[in-house]
Amino acid sequence: MRAHLRRRAISALVTTVVATPVLFAAAAPAEARPAGQHEKAERLARKLVKNSSGKSAYRHLQALQKIADANGGNRAAGTPGHVASTEYVYRLLKKAGYDVSYQDFDFYESKTLREKLAVVTPEPRDIRTFAYKFSKATPEGGLVAPLAAVRVDATPGCGLDDYAGQDFKGKIALVKRGSCALQQKEEIAAKAGAAGLILYNHSGTEPVRGTVETPDKAHIPAAGVSLADGEALAAQVAKGETKVRLDVATEAVKRPTRNVIAETKGGSADHVVTLGSHLDSVPAGPGINDNGSGSAGLLEVALKLAQQTRGHGQQPTNKVRFAWWSGEELGLLGSEHYVAQLSEKQRKQIALYLNFDMIASPNPVEFVYDGDDSDHTGSGPGPKGSAQIEKLINGYLDRKGAPHEGTDFDGRSDYGPFIEKGIPAGGTFTGAEGIKTKDQAARFGGTAGTAYDPNYHGAGDTLANIDRKAFDLNIGVIAHAVGIYAHDLSSLDEPAGH
Repeated sequence: MRAHLRRRAISALVTTVVATPVLFAAAAPAEARPAGQHEKAERLARKLVKNSSGKSAYRHLQALQKIADANGGNRAAGTPGHVASTEYVYRLLKKAGYDVSYQDFDFYESKTLREKLAVVTPEPRDIRTFAYKFSKATPEGGLVAPLAAVRVDATPGCGLDDYAGQDFKGKIALVKRGSCALQQKEEIAAKAGAAGLILYNHSGTEPVRGTVETPDKAHIPAAGVSLADGEALAAQVAKGETKVRLDVATEAVKRPTRNVIAETKGGSADHVVTLGSHLDSVPAGPGINDNGSGSAGLLEVALKLAQQTRGHGQQPTNKVRFAWWSGEELGLLGSEHYVAQLSEKQRKQIALYLNFDMIASPNPVEFVYDGDDSDHTGSGPGPKGSAQIEKLINGYLDRKGAPHEGTDFDGRSDYGPFIEKGIPAGGTFTGAEGIKTKDQAARFGGTAGTAYDPNYHGAGDTLANIDRKAFDLNIGVIAHAVGIYAHDLSSLDEPAGH
């Protein structure tokens, strides 16, 4: 799962599609439920839930761990570890009888050439810093300029009004992290006339690792520092003029990667049930929870669906398409690329999209995406049909006696590009770097005051980082949803209730 909030398309992808999934003709809405269709859907759902489990899917997590171990400890996009991961998924799906394809595309990776920050006056000292990914370079030897602190409020540096009352022209803006995307803070600083940006963290002891996401979005030199260093600089600026030397330079390196797309041979091409998870990890670790867990769960249910359809000669009523995205950790690149390639006709053929990203966090909460915005938190409701997807998932969890709560469509995972195109979406998530509350610990167990996944985006995201109970529960969610929607989409048009 991505490290920062974003719900915008990622531009500047260089595409080289070598094989794409079969695309279809006329679009059609979900129709009234045919006689017996609901019973057929319920039967398939029961079989898939019975046959799909965390125990059976654990072998896929073990395989992904072995792949990471053999490839430098990670499965990041553009690396041999990710290539091996896609080959593993492709091979099993092809053997199971799916129409499987790779969807290749290129992305840019930022290589840091220089990253230094020093106070020049009044008290010279060096400060640990990280250059923004794809940052615009300073002149050789660095940019020396006065520091100007941007107002700290609920949305620091997210709008030009935060710069009102000061002259930032030729100065380096000091901005606190929070609320909006890191790229937006760089863009606003440039619009305010700043010559550079220093972004300081809102928590922890590490400097911010910022990004402008793609080379074409870089406006000014930018770097991140820690909360303590940022607050110290802000206090010094409040006392009088403070000059700093910022010296950063990056290089954009183009790299290839690919999505894996698999779909059932049978089922109506006019109604496509789409499910996805991202297969790439961050470079820091093997990514077994983030997102080996979602990838493994999706793969296991796909294999069990193939057994039911191929072994019993009962093709799904609706075509079912599974996707394993690349580049999610770099900004939803794979899902953005996939959706961008769809024509309007092809887009309308997708009845819904279900996303599963981090479904086995070690200190979990069972989060269900808030399709109807009944929690009134963050973004608004999802496209029409999203509330009904939430209701279907909640109904399954209620029948299992499993507690759950809503989570916002905040744009941090691969549902984002689908929602932007008006496709109803949903799914589950067990938490990332957020902190479990006392109330959540009372309902879900685990430890209050600790992150849902203390190893989020770290080297510790290994097989030991998996909660097997949460993993099993969410695979049941996937299996139930696939079973129902493979035969019956009529619930998308029914009242959702609460």
